[in-house]
Amino acid sequence: MREARRPPWRLAIVGAESTGKSTLAQALAQRLAALGPWRTTWVAEHLREWCDARGRTPLAHEQAGIVAEQARRVEAAEAAHDIVVCDTTPLMTAVYSRQVFADRSLDAMALAWQQQCHLTLLTALDLPWQADGLQRDGPQVRAPVDATLRELLIGAKLPFVVIAGQGAARLEAAVDAVTPHLLAGTSGATGLFTRLAQRDAAQPAWAWVCDTCDAPDCEHASLKQARERLLQGR
Repeated sequence: MREARRPPWRLAIVGAESTGKSTLAQALAQRLAALGPWRTTWVAEHLREWCDARGRTPLAHEQAGIVAEQARRVEAAEAAHDIVVCDTTPLMTAVYSRQVFADRSLDAMALAWQQQCHLTLLTALDLPWQADGLQRDGPQVRAPVDATLRELLIGAKLPFVVIAGQGAARLEAAVDAVTPHLLAGTSGATGLFTRLAQRDAAQPAWAWVCDTCDAPDCEHASLKQARERLLQGR
């Protein structure tokens, strides 16, 4: 009898503008594909394509359509892959709807979708802001967006880990955050995860350092929740 396919592992990357989400999503998907026997991909941000095609940013009534298309692309990728790394999620559109239009109508739907993610990585504000066409408003919007993301994630009790660091260190921090979850869910697959287990064993003892969060215990608690949920077979 053919073994049933394990449900796809959905990994979300969210964060304020110019915090390296796209770079991290692509690099993380490539690294995870090299470390384990998973069919791994990443799904780019639909909003960038939308703005480039129309030469403007979306209006309030167009936000829901962007959310729907971003979700559709992720779900389509999951049909053919074991791990899907999401470069933003509907939650980011909900946050910007709050910030730009004072519209909270997308919050509930976006949080429900985010609930289906096994883990959320929140990119820290430790990278310099860079202009990037129509999508970026300026460095002054990053702290409010980051604060709103934390408010929504913590309020909904969704597991997330803050990813900081410059250059290659940022990618390694993301792999460190993801590795325990992947190993926890693969205990029955002896011999298939040698590279991932070896990498994990070679890492120094993990020490939490957080100098950007106003709720120092939130990532600790969320990481513990994520591990427990994965071990329970979510």
